[in-house]
Amino acid sequence: MKNMYIYIMTNFSNSTLYIGVTNNLVRRIYEHREKLIDGFTKKYNLNKLVYYEYFDNEIIAIEREKFLKKAYHKTKVKLITDFNPEWQDLWPDISKG
Repeated sequence: MKNMYIYIMTNFSNSTLYIGVTNNLVRRIYEHREKLIDGFTKKYNLNKLVYYEYFDNEIIAIEREKFLKKAYHKTKVKLITDFNPEWQDLWPDISKG
């Protein structure tokens, strides 16, 4: 089984959310932050990691990502707030290695 993460990125004002899945959280968030990936996060300047979950099963991680993408905005906000009440950027924590 693969190590997998689902994650939520937002912008400075926390007004737009992006949910993604990856097998390397540090690399993927770095790519978003440095605008190395064309797409939604680059277009809307989403460079703040506010939430992530770890999975040791790729299928379950992808199912969780799909579920969260379809979830109501308030459900996503509650999930983030329960995990990260101040909506701090978690990048410094995960990038320390």
